Amino acid sequence: MPAQPLELILGRQFVDTLSLPAFLVDPEGNLLFYNEPAGVIFGLNFGETGGMRVEEWSTVFTPFDEYGKPIDPEELPLVKTLRNQTPNSGSFYIHSMNGDKIHIKVNSFPIIARPERFLGALALFWKTDP
Repeated sequence: MPAQPLELILGRQFVDTLSLPAFLVDPEGNLLFYNEPAGVIFGLNFGETGGMRVEEWSTVFTPFDEYGKPIDPEELPLVKTLRNQTPNSGSFYIHSMNGDKIHIKVNSFPIIARPERFLGALALFWKTDP
């Protein structure tokens, strides 16, 4: 496995210090890390899940709308950020690994290093009342 760019290594260190739940992915959408506050929401810490491909993490927490309809992974803010390399936001429900129904708001943004190298994306999210 090739070494990660320094910006992603530093990004992981930064995410690890945040009190807000955060999720870090590479340009292909592979999960590189999520922090402890995110693990509390998901019901599993990163050590239990490890990295995941976008096809896994975009469905494992079963995102769905207020009517219980599954959300297409392509409509998730972080996936949109990966596709368009632009910030995105949204809110939806997930089922945690504990089976809890949780409403979250998400803000995602691209990680673009100099000179214009797209390195991945970061999502910050939090539990909210619907």
